[in-house]
Amino acid sequence: MAVSPDLPQLDALEGWPSPEEQTDWYGAASDEKLLVDAYRGGRMHHAWLITGPRGSGKATLAYRFARFALAHPDAARAPAAESLAIDPGHPAARKIAAHAHPNLLTLARPYDDKNKRFKESVTVDEVRRTIPFFGATAGEAGWRISIVDAADDMNASAANALLKVLEEPPRGALFFVLSHAPGRLLPTIRSRCRRLDLTPLGSDVIERALERHSDAGPDERRFAALAGEGSIRRAVRFLDEEVMAIGSAFGRAVGRFPALDAGAAHRLGDIVAQRGADDAFESFQDLVFDWLARRARGLPEPETLGALPPVVAAVPLARWAEVWEKVRQSSAEVEALNLDRKQYVLTTIDMLARATRM
Repeated sequence: MAVSPDLPQLDALEGWPSPEEQTDWYGAASDEKLLVDAYRGGRMHHAWLITGPRGSGKATLAYRFARFALAHPDAARAPAAESLAIDPGHPAARKIAAHAHPNLLTLARPYDDKNKRFKESVTVDEVRRTIPFFGATAGEAGWRISIVDAADDMNASAANALLKVLEEPPRGALFFVLSHAPGRLLPTIRSRCRRLDLTPLGSDVIERALERHSDAGPDERRFAALAGEGSIRRAVRFLDEEVMAIGSAFGRAVGRFPALDAGAAHRLGDIVAQRGADDAFESFQDLVFDWLARRARGLPEPETLGALPPVVAAVPLARWAEVWEKVRQSSAEVEALNLDRKQYVLTTIDMLARATRM
């Protein structure tokens, strides 16, 4: 699992512990207890599909289990615990935090050192790392665990390669396949896994997490917790002034629908398109897709974005489904081809506005 400390970490949040370092669990206690009982009871499925929104704790839970299982490699002798917590000073915990445990392999989008950016997908070569990992003698006693973070990022070849491993799992192998949108995975991958669905975190839980890990004031924490909509990751980003400005500008733009507020759209585009503003771009994408998801489900807007114009609520579901696909395709092209981000913002806002015109 060794990773060069000089390489950037995918999805890292400045000042916030990464999932392999995070010792706190803010999700449901029942989710941890399910894994503990399955492990101790000899009912541990070889592959788990952990689903939930981005930032709901999927990776944190997977790494917590890895620490627990690698600290207690004999399942029959594992403690009758209510949670997966172990002493942060335990050798297994320290090695995992340092990306240095020989029995743990994480599969994620690799970093392209030449272009100084992460590749757009989990490649087949990345998945093929499982061959020497599971084929070699274990570095330490116990399980060998692979975490796929996230399976949604796999290209077709990588997905088929993973399926082959899941169909014929090596002895002593455990997989944690993380997915934000499990419906987009191969049905055969889903069928090979036991599924564990995580629910969005409550705003009060997120607020407590922000209080523990940030120096933001109460009002800022409250705003970020609400804007996070069940995701600690998104809430952490909303503590950033630029990301807060994105949320405010987006709220103004959609609040004027079906009219197009060109000024708000341009201000939004200027913030998102700043050099090096990857978090801003990701935050804008989150806002758009969350907004579309609420339209598809007929849900109201959170108080951070203001009231929904009546004309928007009247748009049929089929139209939102069409817009979703167009925005998704446009988003993928912007990232893959490094296209102009401001133009992407302007086009997206215009597309949403046009969809509300009956």
